[in-house]
Amino acid sequence: DPAYIKQAIEGSRERLGLHRIDLYQSHTPDPAVPYEDTIRAFEELREDGFVRHIGVSNVTVEHIQRALEIVPIATVQNRFNLGDRHSEDVLDFCEANNIGFIPWFPLSAGDLDAQGSVVADVAGELGATASQVALAWLLARSPVMLPIPGTGSVAHLEENLGAADLELTQEQFARIDDASLAANG
Repeated sequence: DPAYIKQAIEGSRERLGLHRIDLYQSHTPDPAVPYEDTIRAFEELREDGFVRHIGVSNVTVEHIQRALEIVPIATVQNRFNLGDRHSEDVLDFCEANNIGFIPWFPLSAGDLDAQGSVVADVAGELGATASQVALAWLLARSPVMLPIPGTGSVAHLEENLGAADLELTQEQFARIDDASLAANG
């Protein structure tokens, strides 16, 4: 509902103490509201200077294409990780169109990070944790990948940041990628 969107952004601006929100990420498209109406509401807020960039979440390639006819899209946030690659086509579209991709639930790996798994083996080879390897795989998967993993402590934050320093070899990336594809059917 466009009126709700405007009210929500106004509330966010007030709580944050900002005139303009740099990136406002929409949530799942509401099937009861025409998608273009939702996107137009975001575009009006952008034109009025209350939002600098617009992102969309839980969308298909078709949703992104429809949104792009109305407004530039800065980011897409969909569920994507080693254990769930159903948004592969969306990621590929984002990469082809230079749109940032924020993987939702980036550290979920299904059983791929269990003891004796490929991820655990690569983690051992690199002296890293399985979570760091999962994040390193995401970062190596696409130049538009922007993982934002949850962090519950300073130690966890430092562990997550360590993933940016990991460099998977082509062989390590391929082993993880093959196992992930097999797990995703």
